Amino acid sequence: MVVVVAKNIIKPGKVEEFLRLTQELIRETRKEKGCIEYSLMRDSERSDILTFIEKWHTEGHLKDHFEAPHFKRIVPMLGDLTQGETEINIYEEL
Repeated sequence: MVVVVAKNIIKPGKVEEFLRLTQELIRETRKEKGCIEYSLMRDSERSDILTFIEKWHTEGHLKDHFEAPHFKRIVPMLGDLTQGETEINIYEEL
């Protein structure tokens, strides 16, 4: 199993727009082959920090996700709403 933690710091006043865009991304990603979990979490102390928690059966499934039409269309729009680079950590289950 592969786990992805992708932390986003959202620009002031853009949280609602970010959340609106992620609705379709989450819905469509959960339908993808190999997706075990795909959730968006809000930091309990800072409402401008939103983190995706993803679980995939294999690294190949994750790579397929990066090529999905909804990913390629929506993720660049999300990037416009964030401050700095998204912090992405990819883990393998031991």
